[in-house]
Amino acid sequence: MTSARPLGLRPAEADADDPSTAPQGVNLDARLSTGYGAVPLPRFLGEESGRRPVLPREAGEGDEAEPGGGGEAASPTQSNRPGDEGPLTPAEVETMQRTDFYTFMVRCFTELHIGRTFSPAWHAEVLAAKLQGVHAGHMKRLIVNVPPRHLKSLAASVALPAWLLGHDPTLAIVNVTYAQDLSDKFARDCRMIMTSGWYQSLFETRLASPREPLAELATTRGGFRLATSVGGVLTGRGADVILIDDPLKPIDAMSQSRRAAANDWFDSTLYSRLNDKEKGAIAIVMQRLHEDDLAGHVLAQGGWDVVSFPAVAEEDEAHAIETPRGPWAFRRSAGEALDPAREPLPALERIRETIGEMNFAAQYQQRPAPAGGGMVKAAWLQRFRLADPPAFDRIVQSWDTANKPSELADYSVCTTWGVKGPRFYLLNVLRKKLSYPELRRAVIEQDRLFNPQSIVIEDRASGTQLIQDLIGDGISHVARYSPDGDKIMRLHAQTAVIENGFVFVPEEAPWLADYLAELLSFPAGRHDDQVDSTAQALAWMKMRRSEPAGPEFWAANLAWRMGGQGPRP
Repeated sequence: MTSARPLGLRPAEADADDPSTAPQGVNLDARLSTGYGAVPLPRFLGEESGRRPVLPREAGEGDEAEPGGGGEAASPTQSNRPGDEGPLTPAEVETMQRTDFYTFMVRCFTELHIGRTFSPAWHAEVLAAKLQGVHAGHMKRLIVNVPPRHLKSLAASVALPAWLLGHDPTLAIVNVTYAQDLSDKFARDCRMIMTSGWYQSLFETRLASPREPLAELATTRGGFRLATSVGGVLTGRGADVILIDDPLKPIDAMSQSRRAAANDWFDSTLYSRLNDKEKGAIAIVMQRLHEDDLAGHVLAQGGWDVVSFPAVAEEDEAHAIETPRGPWAFRRSAGEALDPAREPLPALERIRETIGEMNFAAQYQQRPAPAGGGMVKAAWLQRFRLADPPAFDRIVQSWDTANKPSELADYSVCTTWGVKGPRFYLLNVLRKKLSYPELRRAVIEQDRLFNPQSIVIEDRASGTQLIQDLIGDGISHVARYSPDGDKIMRLHAQTAVIENGFVFVPEEAPWLADYLAELLSFPAGRHDDQVDSTAQALAWMKMRRSEPAGPEFWAANLAWRMGGQGPRP
């Protein structure tokens, strides 16, 4: 299988397989045989000018704190682009860095990640060309969807603001991420670029102070790069360019309230900050997380240019771009990896198995799955015979307690689980509407029947009082649990372990039909108490499964197994 090939044709839509369409003076066969080696820049001269050599593919990843690296760097041979006629002089290199955003972006990486190896990837030039369109004025509303660790933050949050301010030091730029500490990190990197000697040799732009506060990097000409996060206060601040880099954390994307908060903030606060709604530009660079994430939200409104880079091509792709060196195009065949040097197909398959199909489809394929049909599929659940269970390492009970026993109140639920290595076996479900005294007696009775090593209870509302009373009753193995996020987020965090076949339910049990109906219909079903108990149990057991079981547990477990089926005496 071949990698995406640089075509380098004039015009960009020329036929890659027809030698007659090759640019004059370019050896088509030689260009295609070099693969990534022909992409995209000439060799930079450094030795003769006395400057540190800068190769066009030096350094590596650009997202967040550390680069991914890991790829094999392209050889420093001259490119076969139309118009390239041998190595560039230092003055020509500076001209390219000033006029070509891709060249500037790569130079930024060499400044920030000295010693790291940049893994050549054609998508980086396409990404850079689309972002350069913001400066050129023909990309007013741009969405770029790209998997994690594929240069998006280096490009959108670090290099682009510095390059834009270099060309226009009066520009007002607002940079947005999902968290202020991340925004500050990218601002620090941008400040490092703008105060470097090589940047100041390219542009006349200067920061008002070399130690400008990270929240706002102001230039001596009145322009600025303002760093904020989703939900931040922007009262009184205007922007010519708004750059949004991953507005949601993956775990937050499963919360309807947090998605709505991010989308509402964009609609009601951020969008209104554009100084000129017609000429101002907004670029959203993010991994897809949900159908109704910010990208999905604005796409429904229309009027956006979209570039999507799935980790594995689902159809044949052709990307035509305009660069300062003329039209350029890249093609990728269905089934090919986006960056095979860093993440070949086997590595992507391991990622898919680890994070689950739903997460992979969204974050890596940029194709978030519809929420309908339930978060858990019946085919993911494994089966076992309740009459012949394995010898468990431990037993855990998980309680989801209701506040009051009214007609409209949720049930109180106890799920009992056996743990065997990385596998989790559902042994029993108790589901009743109980008054508080009845709930307290039920916990004691379930503890007597199954002799669990841990009784996990959420530390809120009636659960808080229940924990205190049970400890007062001498039940010392009660465990307090404080979950993160809402109900959907909690189950979503456990879908990978279910999808990968580590959760077992009995072949037969009197409570099984009701349990499966609720689990498989969530979040669309009427009740969610059994789902809550399950998500809590799986989260707790994954955290605690490395703890050794005591001798009392082994004796009780053996007695239960010898008794055939049902609860242990």
